Amino acid sequence: MLKKIGILGGTFNPVHTGHLILAQDALEQFGLDRVLFIPCAHPPHKTPYRLAPASHRIGMLKAALNGDSRFAVSDMEIKRGGVSYSIDTLRELRRMFPKSVLYFIIGADSLTELHSWRKVGEIQKLCIFIAMGRPGYVVRSSSNVRLFKGHLVEISSSEIRKRVAEGRRIRHLVPKAVERYIRSRCLYQTKESSRSKRSN
Repeated sequence: MLKKIGILGGTFNPVHTGHLILAQDALEQFGLDRVLFIPCAHPPHKTPYRLAPASHRIGMLKAALNGDSRFAVSDMEIKRGGVSYSIDTLRELRRMFPKSVLYFIIGADSLTELHSWRKVGEIQKLCIFIAMGRPGYVVRSSSNVRLFKGHLVEISSSEIRKRVAEGRRIRHLVPKAVERYIRSRCLYQTKESSRSKRSN
């Protein structure tokens, strides 16, 4: 039985090394049994640039996590469709794992935005937030917020998309399997970068 389940949500557009390191740090420091990576259908607070189809974002996650039993991919938000609200996901997870403790993994910077989350009062009753500290953000631990020190990895999905569009390398920024997936499906490429690739 999974007693402690970590939840890491996002667009994963694409998943990168920083996501994996964050999940590993949280798992080790809080003794989690597993971390669920849950890609959203549509994020509630922003419209991401060039959001790859859900099937590809799930495919990249599965490629990145293949062989690591500590991590798993859940497509519950994709299947639910529409705007992905954390409260709906937490309610579903609570029904699936009634005896487990749910740990919601976020960056300390995201804690400052919790007031804008739908039904945040209920969310705080359903899970414990575990937040990795970030420079410039002073956040105190509380009954349902635990802070931890993790590896600060300055990688962003937007940077990776930009590099692919410009025909630049993304090795070491994403797992090799994800790099192969992106290249083989021509994700995030522009017409110019695609022509450049064919000419090399």
